[in-house]
Amino acid sequence: MIDEKFVYVAIALILLGDFSYLIYTIQGKVKPNRVTWLLWSFPAFIAFTAQFSQGLGILSLTTFAFGFPCFLIFLASFLNKKAYWKITAFDLTCGVLSLIGLILWTITQVGNWAILLAIVSDGLAAVPTIVKSYKAPETENYQAYLFNGLAAVIILFTIKQWGFAYSAFPVYILLLNLILVPLVMFKLGKKIQSYA
Repeated sequence: MIDEKFVYVAIALILLGDFSYLIYTIQGKVKPNRVTWLLWSFPAFIAFTAQFSQGLGILSLTTFAFGFPCFLIFLASFLNKKAYWKITAFDLTCGVLSLIGLILWTITQVGNWAILLAIVSDGLAAVPTIVKSYKAPETENYQAYLFNGLAAVIILFTIKQWGFAYSAFPVYILLLNLILVPLVMFKLGKKIQSYA
């Protein structure tokens, strides 16, 4: 267990990684999937609201930090024509399922259910980027995912009272980034495809 103030280090890592991705997006060096980045912002905002309402305090700020830059990256993808990933029917299907998760949260209005549905919605929004990272890792940059994963580890070490509300979102973020970092950093999809 580490001091809760390390949450600020986690927030700094999240912002460092995501703002570097934001700059790469503006420069056209990465091509974010707009469905993913837009829908990544909403579940994080919902989970933040639910966590804050359950009294998580400073820990809830990390969830907000996971979501806000995602919305900025979505907006930045419109600034450079090179920073655009073609949206497919698969992307839209994942997006619709993600939105259904958000609607279900609105209906339930219960803290832990909201967090769970936000995670499900966020996960469904992540699928197009996972597939893109597998097929075209050169359109991504692993740093944002690495820093987000490290931030999730720090957040988990600051948790003093374990429970779903406290740990679910950072555990999900860690698992998601454990998938994305190797896919992008080591171009695993390309290697697997070359052996097939």
